[in-house]
Amino acid sequence: MGRNYTVHPTAIVDDGAQIGEGSRVWHWVHISAGARIGRGCSFGQNVFVGNDVVIGDNVKVQNNVSVYDAVTLEDDVFCGPSMVFTNVYNPRSAVIRKDEYRRTLVRRGATLGANSTIVCGATVGQYAFVGAGAVVNQDVPDYALMVGVPARQIGWMSQHGERLELPLSGAAEVICEQTGKRYELRGGKCSLLA
Repeated sequence: MGRNYTVHPTAIVDDGAQIGEGSRVWHWVHISAGARIGRGCSFGQNVFVGNDVVIGDNVKVQNNVSVYDAVTLEDDVFCGPSMVFTNVYNPRSAVIRKDEYRRTLVRRGATLGANSTIVCGATVGQYAFVGAGAVVNQDVPDYALMVGVPARQIGWMSQHGERLELPLSGAAEVICEQTGKRYELRGGKCSLLA
């Protein structure tokens, strides 16, 4: 049976890896045997994908990213160049902690900016936007805009990737200027109104 995805000749895809239709695996990528990858994904140069990794549809993983065991990326996630995942909270070379991996979940549509770090055990909410170089060490709300070290919330982002003019707390509504979609802030949570 022929494969229905593209693999560059320098890439390694271990037997058993599941890769969806239309996905593209570029230069010097290594995808481990247990990885489960959806349709229409792209893996840039020098990407590593571990065994215990689940990646949804239309995920973009840019150059020099390692998606380690215990990481799940839902549909439409963007991982910027050289961003970092971890899976052990307190690593030591002389202490084996493979049974202590903390799971990381990146929800649908989230963006992880270039050189950002997601410390294991965190959940990044849907359509959240983690700025370049930020270090996330706690859960991130849906639609939150996070920057800094450690990352702190400075605003809200639309599904389209535009900053929403909403306060950090209270109650308010706003329309995304690019799409016309309406967003609501209530109880410290931002959501798209139907």
